Amino acid sequence: MNITHNIRVIINGQTREISVAPNETLQDLLRYRLGLVGTKSGCETGDCGACTVIVDGKAVNSCLVLAVESNGSSVTTIEGISSNGELHPLQQAFIDHGAVQCGFCTPGMILAAKSLLDEDPNANEKDIRLALAGNLCRCTGYVSILKAVAAAGKTLRGGK
Repeated sequence: MNITHNIRVIINGQTREISVAPNETLQDLLRYRLGLVGTKSGCETGDCGACTVIVDGKAVNSCLVLAVESNGSSVTTIEGISSNGELHPLQQAFIDHGAVQCGFCTPGMILAAKSLLDEDPNANEKDIRLALAGNLCRCTGYVSILKAVAAAGKTLRGGK
């Protein structure tokens, strides 16, 4: 017997009606069914943050969320934050500050930072460190990532 649930979810601004299995994760739905491969598959235990997406304004590890739980929610992936062909200020800041090396952690880092800056564009270094605490990077040493998030916050506040 193949049981599925019909859900309605807004993904990157587009309303989708999708039939999902009860045990299907949001990560698997995004990556493997919808082709949104910016949502990385890392540890699959909620420890690395590579699968971070924004659900109703909050950063979540999509490997820990069942797809059925996203019914009625708004989900933003890395593919959904640029606008009119322009990079989001966080994406640009990551480039400008050399915060991208292998790039595996980058989508999760950017979305965790976006969730923070959407809530508090005046976030200080302590706030940024706390917001990114669940996201692991093996390449950059975090200094460039912290600088990029701080610079993006300044841009979002209207400074240059």
